[in-house]
Amino acid sequence: MFTISLDALGFDYLIITGGDDGALGITRRLVSKASADPITSTLLIPKAHATAINAVEYLHEIPQTKPSQTHLFVSSGTDQRLKTWIVQVNSHSTSSNPIEDVVIRLHSNEHTSVADVSSLSAITTAKGVGAVVAGIGMECFADLTSQKPKVVGIYGVSGCGKTFLLDQLKQTMDLESFAFYDGSERINALTPGGLTAFQGMEQKDQLMYRQRAIDEIAEQCLKTKKVGIVAGHSMLWSEQEGRAQPVYTRNDLDVFTHILYLDVPSDIVAQRRLDDTGKSRPTLTATQLDDWKNEEKTLLHGLTRDHSILFSVLQHPFQAEKVTALLDNFRTYSEEHNLSLAKEELEMCLTNENGTVLAMDADRTLAAEDTGTLFWAAASKKWPSVAAPDSLKKLFSGPLGYSNTAFCQAALLYEEIASDQDFEDICRDVASQVSMYPEIISLLHFMAEQSHVDIVIITSGLGLVWRKLLETEGLSKAVTIIGGGRTKDAFVITAAVKAQLVGHLQTDRNKYVWAFGDSPLDLPMLNKADRAVVIVGEELTRSKKMDAELNTAIDDHGLRALQVVLPSMASPRHGLREVKLTDPSVICDILDHQWPATRPNVIHATDTNATKLLATPMRNSAVAGPELREAHRRVGHHLATIYVAEIIGLEQPPIQHVLGRETRGYQLRHEKKTTIVALMRGGEPMASGVNDAFPHAMVVYAKDAGDVKMHHVEGQLTLILVDSVINTGKSIFDLIPYIRNEIHATIHIVVVAGVVQAKCVTGPDGGTLVQQLASFARVHIVALRLSETSFVGSRQTDTGNRLFNTTHLP
Repeated sequence: MFTISLDALGFDYLIITGGDDGALGITRRLVSKASADPITSTLLIPKAHATAINAVEYLHEIPQTKPSQTHLFVSSGTDQRLKTWIVQVNSHSTSSNPIEDVVIRLHSNEHTSVADVSSLSAITTAKGVGAVVAGIGMECFADLTSQKPKVVGIYGVSGCGKTFLLDQLKQTMDLESFAFYDGSERINALTPGGLTAFQGMEQKDQLMYRQRAIDEIAEQCLKTKKVGIVAGHSMLWSEQEGRAQPVYTRNDLDVFTHILYLDVPSDIVAQRRLDDTGKSRPTLTATQLDDWKNEEKTLLHGLTRDHSILFSVLQHPFQAEKVTALLDNFRTYSEEHNLSLAKEELEMCLTNENGTVLAMDADRTLAAEDTGTLFWAAASKKWPSVAAPDSLKKLFSGPLGYSNTAFCQAALLYEEIASDQDFEDICRDVASQVSMYPEIISLLHFMAEQSHVDIVIITSGLGLVWRKLLETEGLSKAVTIIGGGRTKDAFVITAAVKAQLVGHLQTDRNKYVWAFGDSPLDLPMLNKADRAVVIVGEELTRSKKMDAELNTAIDDHGLRALQVVLPSMASPRHGLREVKLTDPSVICDILDHQWPATRPNVIHATDTNATKLLATPMRNSAVAGPELREAHRRVGHHLATIYVAEIIGLEQPPIQHVLGRETRGYQLRHEKKTTIVALMRGGEPMASGVNDAFPHAMVVYAKDAGDVKMHHVEGQLTLILVDSVINTGKSIFDLIPYIRNEIHATIHIVVVAGVVQAKCVTGPDGGTLVQQLASFARVHIVALRLSETSFVGSRQTDTGNRLFNTTHLP
């Protein structure tokens, strides 16, 4: 344990500790000007080491502009790893939870030959600041502060084309940025007597020259600041053993930052080895080469994850453009550059100064499904030999945890598994399997109409899937996706990046941020936001770790959050106040009481020929009873198919073609999430026609507002109110405020009527009804025709009496 003082008076300092569980603890203790009582909060880095941390030691402070401070320290333990960490602190914190202003990241990860490490001591050498590691033995690391050079290994069985690829890359890539090495040539140059002498040496002597070769490459890359590309081997075939044997060294694992494995069909490799008479190689069958390949890939898969090395398999035939793009990405990538790219993307979507931003996670927040899980399930069916359905689960539950390296590795997995077209196809298939929560869709549509609200989805998952989903929902222009999935998508989104983007919105853009998330990965973002909403799904699918992590965030970090349970019948989490996204008070809070003055959209077809034909029997006093009801039904069907379908949009369900094949048809978007309210009794026949057009919609009969209940709109996306005639607009105005203010604040409302009194919807101020509904967004009024006539009917002229042959009744 050690402390870092952040001010001269000792009122603000960090306490760094290591635990038996391999976790690092960074505790900040701050005495603020406002209170003499210290504020203490802790940030835990789980799985910082694979086993117990036995020693931590401070190195030095990196000078930079105040108020930020940057410090380096090291940790080590029984896993024989020496890790250097960078911790950045805003020493002028104004947050109620000052640990929010502390960011920690891994700087370097070295192997130490010292077993049972018991202590560390910082030292200053001619090379820089380093450390002495003590335990069973002692080892000196002369410089732990220099940035580790990037060195990429090109691996594969002998004859797979490593040297050929290396020569291609030399011809096409920038030699000012990259240095190319053939591992065998380096060993030949270092070994007295060359490769011939090397091959006759004992294993310990060969190991020494292999270590010298990779160390020399690393030193050259560090001096020249170039990315090293090294063709080499992690295994070689042993004729004596009849199998491939490991030849990698500990130094390889310390030096390499990335490894690309060339996977060429074994029959092709076998033929190449026979044709290459310039090299002396044992003759191997395709089966033996397969065994070698599979064993080597399995070995590298484990080693790279244990040592934080990014690993990708390149399938034959290799596209030089793809390899070049990967290497360029490896060269330019850093956590700082990654964050700057994400900020640039975020800046492009902001439309307002100040205002409110909804910052939302995607998977299991916007929908119950996890798109990554669905992707790998589909990929494993398509390519069962190379893709496993649990690929992401194994990655994030392994030694890398949810680190930045793990997310970069996930991006490489997506990159290697599918071509651009295959990736697009699988993402489209995944999007078709995802159903966004209706309450979320309504909220997004509602907020999209607010001029002072920006909406951004910040996802660690597959951005392309969510772009396709938003496009389907008609939200692609209103909602921005920050996230990619693949290496070529330029940046990765980690838990830290989510929180940093929220901080950028608050500090640099003066935004008030509402954050929505569901899992421990979202907690840094939720904790950073001005207001936090935890989305709680069904117990079978929601994060199992969230309860414990949430309790820690509440107890130790002061998180104050609301919870929204979706679907509503799921069980809530303990300790959080439950609200509904359809609750008017919640919407009012998000809008900061800035209710928009928006007029309902009015659409009518008064002057069309179709209207003239359809309206004639409705106006004909000789037409009544079933004949008039049928005329009203036809009008309802007409308005639904021509206008309502255009307003709401369509979706394409699968249908059986008359020729016996499956194809796609059309129906109203979210038709099953639509409620038709027939305003009794005059609206019933027209509502029947609307229902004919949208047969999967729910139908409710209402004489007044109280007849529309919560269960009629809960989980629904659209409400269609149908009346035959709107004269003063009183029935509609009584109903819409009741719905919006009492039972569903964001649902899309479409009013359908045969005739609307013109003064209700026209005039300099938009009409009396339009004025009354001006504070209610997402309202459309669709009428067959407008009329200047005032419809105050009685007996023979009353539409309801004419529809049901009751004109003779008093």
